Amino acid sequence: MKPFDVVGVGLNATDTMILIPHFPAYGGKVPFIREVLSPGGQVASAIVCCASLGLRAKYIGTIGDDERGRVQIESLRSTGVNLDHVQMRRGCPNQSAYILIDQSTGERTVFWSRPHCLEITPDEISEDQITCASLLHIDGHDTPAVAHAARIARRNGIPVTVDVDTIYKGFEHVLPNVDYLITSSEFPERWTGKSDPLEALATLQETYGMRVAAMTLGAHGALARCGGKFHYSPAFVVNCIDTTGAGDVFHGAFCYALVKGFSLAESLEFSNAMAALNCTALGARGHLASEAEARRLMESNNRRSLDDLAPHRV
Repeated sequence: MKPFDVVGVGLNATDTMILIPHFPAYGGKVPFIREVLSPGGQVASAIVCCASLGLRAKYIGTIGDDERGRVQIESLRSTGVNLDHVQMRRGCPNQSAYILIDQSTGERTVFWSRPHCLEITPDEISEDQITCASLLHIDGHDTPAVAHAARIARRNGIPVTVDVDTIYKGFEHVLPNVDYLITSSEFPERWTGKSDPLEALATLQETYGMRVAAMTLGAHGALARCGGKFHYSPAFVVNCIDTTGAGDVFHGAFCYALVKGFSLAESLEFSNAMAALNCTALGARGHLASEAEARRLMESNNRRSLDDLAPHRV
């Protein structure tokens, strides 16, 4: 048995969450209700989700040595995630984000910054750091490094999942070694030039040969293509407080589902449920639910109808 179920290589960030009653008109003013410092980041939050569900999880990344970095490292340590190959960069601020959360809808707007001194390079990732796990999860940042990690995984028969939301230079070197591609709703069209999500996902899968090509659709759920067939999983309706981190938790839950051997349909449904429950509290890791809690939501009828997806033409 390998020491870890999942290893993640990618971003962490420390967020300043600013809760406002509603977004003002352009150039206007509005008093904010609350300000909270909260740990987040694409891969870090996904790996924390995996650990919260009981997986043996390892995170590889860089953290600044400022107050935001200390908040992040303390949060990661408290979850039991292995941090043996996390680098603390001296004299470097941690990645940060200012997130405005509209209390009337739970939707958020993000302003972020990641200094160059946090970059991780391929030579800082060794083969044993990847082969120690049964699954690799990456994002698109520091593209040469994650491409290197994905190549190691492919050579050693380790499945790779990826969370990507925008175009990164050199990402074409990552995609051939990805098994489970789960993107934002915008990425497939931007990458392929095809506005129809079905055509875009099919093009991605047929070009790069991944087992599953999928996209998250926010409040509409998720759409995936596998074995030449499309699978749609509707989102769950919850009392949404904050959508920050919903996609990260979706990816963490999907990694858990892969490790546990769930079917694709169950994996998508479970990931949607976990993402929805995270939206019921403030912060990127606001409410990391248990599997039992997610399954109770899955057993409910609190789903959006297929008609709600009409704009996506499925």
